[in-house]
Amino acid sequence: MLSATFDALRSRGEGALVVFVTAGDPDLESFPRLLEALAEGGADVIEVGLPFSDPIADGPVIQASSQRALDRGVTPGAVLHALSRCKVKVPIVLMGYYNPILRRGLNEFAQAAKEAGVAGTIVSDLTPEESDAWIEASRAVGLDTVFLAAPTSTDERIAAVAQRSSGFVYAVSRTGVTGSHQVAAPDVSALVARIRAHTKVPVCIGFGISRPEHVAAMVKVADGAVVGSWLVNWLSEHWQAGAGYDALVQAVRELKEATKPR
Repeated sequence: MLSATFDALRSRGEGALVVFVTAGDPDLESFPRLLEALAEGGADVIEVGLPFSDPIADGPVIQASSQRALDRGVTPGAVLHALSRCKVKVPIVLMGYYNPILRRGLNEFAQAAKEAGVAGTIVSDLTPEESDAWIEASRAVGLDTVFLAAPTSTDERIAAVAQRSSGFVYAVSRTGVTGSHQVAAPDVSALVARIRAHTKVPVCIGFGISRPEHVAAMVKVADGAVVGSWLVNWLSEHWQAGAGYDALVQAVRELKEATKPR
């Protein structure tokens, strides 16, 4: 499903708008409606964060969002159940950490994710060298596995990430954690080129992307741009159990317009 999405975008000369939201924040009850608003606004891929107690790759905004969801009692099972009620046709990528997957069992978690309508996963703390069992479980049910590469990654690590990724490769624009207060590094094109030397899988850039002009700059050098912390902040302030539906559609639409050819 991810490959079909990127193929269709490429045929139109568009970049992908990838958006991230934390499941259960602001609430889980209206979460399917929230995903519908993202899809209506034009999001091409939706990353759904699984709340976790120690999200080491995430900055303060997403950490706080994850903790709020945990405080509400949101569990991986509850997230998958909520996703199973969603009617969106946009590919859903589940993003989280390895512990909840390992605890449930690799094969069982992969099967449950697929049945909930998930197209792929990003397991932030799973290194390529230790990923064979998860890739095998994912491939058995048709889930893509997306890995991350950073500017500090060695050539050997980038090769391993590129060779194991399906769906897309997540290029981390700068060192550090997620956050919308810093913009993506201007030399991220060098990282994208290093990744593309090893794979034809699409490359999407994340970390520090919050405005349409950021998105436009990133899709000039990569296949897509990921907007996360800014959106999580926006939702905490404006979603209000669905009252902000129309405003969210408009905000996403403005980001999506930046991915289109001028």
